[in-house]
Amino acid sequence: MWSRRRLLTHTAALAGAASTWGALPRRAHAASPDAPRLVVCVLRGGLDGLLAVPPVGDPDYASARGPMALSPDERATAIRLDDTFALHPALAALAPLWAAGELLPVHATATAYRGRSHFDAQDALESGLPGAGRPDAGWLGRTLSLAPPPTPPMAVGRGVPLLLRGAPDATAVDPVGLGLRDDALSDRLAALYLDDPLLGPALARGVAARAVADEAGMGHGGPQGLGRLGDVVARLMVDPGGPTVVTLDVPGWDSHARERALTGRLAGLADAVVALRTGLGALWSRTVVVVVTEFGRTVAGNGTDGTDHGTGGVALLAGGAVAGGRVLADWPGLGRGTLLDGRDLRPTTDLRSVLAGVVGPHLGVTGAALRREVFPDAAGIPSTPDLVRAGR
Repeated sequence: MWSRRRLLTHTAALAGAASTWGALPRRAHAASPDAPRLVVCVLRGGLDGLLAVPPVGDPDYASARGPMALSPDERATAIRLDDTFALHPALAALAPLWAAGELLPVHATATAYRGRSHFDAQDALESGLPGAGRPDAGWLGRTLSLAPPPTPPMAVGRGVPLLLRGAPDATAVDPVGLGLRDDALSDRLAALYLDDPLLGPALARGVAARAVADEAGMGHGGPQGLGRLGDVVARLMVDPGGPTVVTLDVPGWDSHARERALTGRLAGLADAVVALRTGLGALWSRTVVVVVTEFGRTVAGNGTDGTDHGTGGVALLAGGAVAGGRVLADWPGLGRGTLLDGRDLRPTTDLRSVLAGVVGPHLGVTGAALRREVFPDAAGIPSTPDLVRAGR
């Protein structure tokens, strides 16, 4: 027998099985075209930022990376961003965004966490707090509690992640499980909890999320590939009753061995961002896409054509509301004497300052509120300015 608490925690999953509650209101609110849009994509596993945005102009790049450096052919086809940095050739689909000033890589960045555990690093990334431990709310959830969006925020993945917890009325849809249906269960739950003050509204929000997902075409086994996922998220967000804030969980970025196998995933990530840009249409001008990962990888390879858990890495900002066309980096260099612990890219930009520099101006949260409520342990770290275009 499930307890009320356990059933509440599984409400988002039950939304994937709901199908017969179409009479419930789905558009209690609608988002204005002028409302800011935000997509936060978490690449789980630790993306190698030196692979995605290689510092090919660093004089120590080739020797420090060794076999993990881009090959001559790859360097010839990489998208040069400035005298130091390039985009991996697999990210070539992002070149038009770079040319339009809608892409901003942030390099040599990290959270305050300095361990090498995926679980603790992901908790630090999502909570916005240093060290291990799993609080009840994430930095995005705390932000949205201060500036509630016009429609409920939505997580695309298996449940509401720590990142989004604490946000009012947050819902989740699973692109894999949406094809599953159990109408009898739905009917029984609807009858049983219709008047329940906690479960009734929670289940209704789950059904509303499912209805939006159905209209976006997320059923029938879910999207195929990362590019398709970007198209699906765009469909969700252009719906008048759809979310203006979406989080995405994208696993599979651990690269202990055969790191070059990530090339296909990098191409898929680029395709997803381009699909978002295309699918959002005019809403793209009000959109920021934040792509983050829990930590970077070691500078040198590990002997199995891969890299181990590291520290400094890269984050990507994209969108029509991003003041891009540049790389944000206080570059420490790859010389042996500059590496953290003799093995990692030394982080010089606190990722929390970047996140605050996005959500503050984009969602209308004051710097004082961010320091007090969202990133209280980063009170001495100012928000990174000028990441979002004024008037967007």
